[in-house]
Amino acid sequence: MKASPDELTLGDRLARLIATSGPISVAHYMAEANAHYYATRDPLGQAGDFITAPEISQMFGELVGLWLADLWARAGAPSQVRYVELGPGRGTLAADALRAMRAAGLQPPIHFVETSPVLRQLQACQVPAATLHDDLTSLPTNAPLLVVANEFFDALPVHQLIATGKGWHERLVGLDDGRFVPLPGPAASAAAIPDHLRSAPPGSVIETSPASVAVIRQVAELIARSGGALLLIDYGHARTAAGETLQAVAGHEYADPWTDPGERDLTAHVDFESLASAAQAAGLRPFGPRGQGEWLETMGIGLRAAALSKAAPSHAEEIAAARHRLTGPQEMGALFKVMALLAPAWPEPAGF
Repeated sequence: MKASPDELTLGDRLARLIATSGPISVAHYMAEANAHYYATRDPLGQAGDFITAPEISQMFGELVGLWLADLWARAGAPSQVRYVELGPGRGTLAADALRAMRAAGLQPPIHFVETSPVLRQLQACQVPAATLHDDLTSLPTNAPLLVVANEFFDALPVHQLIATGKGWHERLVGLDDGRFVPLPGPAASAAAIPDHLRSAPPGSVIETSPASVAVIRQVAELIARSGGALLLIDYGHARTAAGETLQAVAGHEYADPWTDPGERDLTAHVDFESLASAAQAAGLRPFGPRGQGEWLETMGIGLRAAALSKAAPSHAEEIAAARHRLTGPQEMGALFKVMALLAPAWPEPAGF
């Protein structure tokens, strides 16, 4: 007796698609897996699969909020400014940032771009005043936007291109004895290979994310037209480089990305250089990227940690540990990076 479509797992459906239509791109596989994953669970916290910076300490969101408030004030304190967050998780970063902004005199309307019904419910508890959007097309177009994207771009799908003895080919996902496996596919367009990587040795992998570039272009066009800034915080490389970075995380441990699609988080390193280039083409000015640790220290995390420890001495050790996790070079401080993208007439941002 065959299983009904409702009883099939995402893995079953992808296997059936590949069996009937042939291998699919890595980007297709990743997009389907993450769409299912985020729509069906809260992945954050000890009970989930991973923890993001806002969940580690309130200091992270507070310093993001102070950065936004400082930029807004030096831009002339426009009255119609909006706060926008892409993929706001549980709403923790926004709640902390908005509290810090209020203390600095900034109380903007709030807009969340989120598709997960599970996370939307959690966000409504943390930030009930937020307007929810399925995508970027319904964001305000007549006001400056202060946009925050923390660990958003790493989950967007990537294509993988692999160097072979016969040139560069797109990597596809096929089946081998019922298991998902990556394999070389059709020849890749020469235009997709950066000049400095064209002679990379066989086996080298380049990851490209047209989906990420499309999001940056959409946001950049809004900001270039109406003013504002995008603060992008994620892990990745400052320059376009070869390297296979697609990974899976489940239960706070690395896992096999080719097993149980939709049941584990799939991410890849963000290419900050390509995103900065796309934003520049739309008229924005990039600043950074800079290591998250250096940026947070410049923004005053040491002073904030001291103030919190003084107010709650019994939590001083916990606060120090959180600061180290956010800023330590062997923790999140170096791999995670911060980049700001500014509208043409807006002032240079703090921290860069």
